[in-house]
Amino acid sequence: MSLADEPSPRVLIADDQTDVLVSLRLLLKSEGYRIETVSSPAGVLAALDADDFDVVLIDLNYARDTTSGQEGLDLLSRLGTLDSTLPVVVMTAWGSVELAVQAMRRGARDFVQKPWENDRLLAIVRTQVELGRALRKGRLLEAENRFLREEIRPELVAESPVMKPVLEVIARIGPSDANVLITGENGSGKQVVAQALHAASGRAGRPLVTVNAGGLSEGVFESELFGHVKGAFTDAKTDRVGRFELADRGTLFLDEIANISPRQQARLLRVLETGELERVGSSRTRRVDVRILSATNADLPEEVRAGRFRQDLLFRLNTIEIRIPPLRDRRDDIPKLAALFLRQHSGRYRKRIEAFEPAALRAMMDHPWPGNVRELDHAVERGVLMAPKDRVRAEDLALTKGQSVPLPLEEMGLEEVEYQLIKKALQKFNGNVSRAAQALGLSRSALYRRIQRFGL
Repeated sequence: MSLADEPSPRVLIADDQTDVLVSLRLLLKSEGYRIETVSSPAGVLAALDADDFDVVLIDLNYARDTTSGQEGLDLLSRLGTLDSTLPVVVMTAWGSVELAVQAMRRGARDFVQKPWENDRLLAIVRTQVELGRALRKGRLLEAENRFLREEIRPELVAESPVMKPVLEVIARIGPSDANVLITGENGSGKQVVAQALHAASGRAGRPLVTVNAGGLSEGVFESELFGHVKGAFTDAKTDRVGRFELADRGTLFLDEIANISPRQQARLLRVLETGELERVGSSRTRRVDVRILSATNADLPEEVRAGRFRQDLLFRLNTIEIRIPPLRDRRDDIPKLAALFLRQHSGRYRKRIEAFEPAALRAMMDHPWPGNVRELDHAVERGVLMAPKDRVRAEDLALTKGQSVPLPLEEMGLEEVEYQLIKKALQKFNGNVSRAAQALGLSRSALYRRIQRFGL
């Protein structure tokens, strides 16, 4: 996209002389720039806190009878800490080589001597706008690529009759911008459905950004979702783009939405209502255009009745609800899902595994699959690893008819005890991870790690 295809560049001009501000405004406005002027360093900071600019032109001296340039140099240092991608061009009528060098060392992109030559100043502004936009796009693409590298895009396998209504709803509402709440047991494939909804929408060319909202601790929730600016807290060494901004004009998938705290619910609701957010450490409001898909295994209406989830947030999230049936109710899909996982894991582990033995298929069809599709995936992965030849045997899957009946405690290993305790806690609290974690004496994130490890 060329500069001509983008919104008119915004330029912030700072100078204590009104005639300078008027002259620069007239010059730049005639070239199509949008101009804002201020007369002090404090005005620069306030303007940047309130809005985005493509380039900033600043004088180096503001106080009466001051020619040292120190005010402008101090302002330069401050601007560098606020936004390292923002091009700043300095101007002064008291220029010297030493002052220009100091300004460049503190982050100035160029230096203009007053009185300026119009052609040269316009060329500098045009170049800095293009460089600044390119740098910001590069940062955003880098963040998107980093996110995409972490993602494994699943494939929707749904030929069972009970999945037909799910596919119909996906086809009907996928192209819209409606927020969708996806419900179902742990491991039933809610993320796959979110991927299918995004792929069917007009936002498919933009990112689908996934966040395990329930796994975020109170301390990182806002930074992860809304981003932060350098210096916002001890470990904030650089600016960070949040997941909402990454998903701008795309889709944000909030998994485990029932497990966020009341404070997090309030922060999320405000963004969903207004489309506006502030990065942690900044008061500048940014607008985002994001479609929200969310998922949970909890009964959200019951959570609302119990006072643990905001009703107004639920209304924002579930314009449409899609219920995913558990794998035990869609057994027709097991052979195709197993074949899909077989191909994926054979390639991953570089093994020539071509198929399942009939007994292995029968074992999979007979298994209750309390962990749903995720458990099937893990079982096939184990089968691929354990298979001695080119076919997965039933024993390679480690599925037994008695698997759902736990061994006596004294016969269990430590891992099995932990697995059974977590499984029972999740069943007791209907999949509510927060309440299960509290009962087990674990942090929510620690419990999530174990759930992933055990395929629950």
